[in-house]
Amino acid sequence: MRVDDRILYAARRGDRAALATLLRELQDPWYRFALSLLGDVERAREAAQETGLRFLKTLAAFRGDSQLQTWSLGIALNVVREMRRKARPLPDEGGEFLMAMRTAPGSPLEATDLAEQRAKLHAVLADLPDRQREAVTLRFFEELSVVETARAMKCAEGTVKATVHQALRSLKQKLSDAPRPLAVTAGADPRPSLMR
Repeated sequence: MRVDDRILYAARRGDRAALATLLRELQDPWYRFALSLLGDVERAREAAQETGLRFLKTLAAFRGDSQLQTWSLGIALNVVREMRRKARPLPDEGGEFLMAMRTAPGSPLEATDLAEQRAKLHAVLADLPDRQREAVTLRFFEELSVVETARAMKCAEGTVKATVHQALRSLKQKLSDAPRPLAVTAGADPRPSLMR
C-alpha cells in the first residue's frame, strides 16, 4: 500500500477526512494479520480496533523511516503479543479463518481443494512458535520485504531470514508428513523468495 504524501501530511496534522482515509486503507491488513496470528474472528476485530486507536495516538511520531503500513503492522504486532500474553488463543471455529483469505477459487472443486489446503496450512502454522508464525505471516501473507518485516518485528534483517528459514523448514517437514501435500499453482515457483 502506497500512501499519498498529502493525505499522510494532512492526517498527521489532525485532518479527520485524511485520518479516515488512512484507517480505511489499513484496517483490512491489520485485521488479516491479527486473524492469522490469533485464529479468532472476535479477537482479531478487537486487535484491529486497538491497533487503530494506537495508530491514531502515535501517528504524529511516524518519522517515515519505513512505509506507513510496515510501521502500523508493528503496532498491530505489539497489540497481538499483548493479547496473547493476557489469554491463550481460542481454537479456530472452522471457516472464519478461511473467509479472511484473499484468493477466490474459480470452481466449486477448486474452492473445496483450496479450503482443504488452507485448513491444513492454518493447522501447521498454528503449531509454529509465535515468533516464527509472526515472521511467516508478515513475509508471505502481508507480503512485506525482509527489511519491512524486520522493522515491523523490531529486529535485525538476519533474524528475520533465520526465523523464516526455520519456520519454512518446520512447515515443509510437517506438510511432508501430512497425507496430502499442498498443491502448487501451475507455473508458480513453490519456493518463497527470502530476498524480496
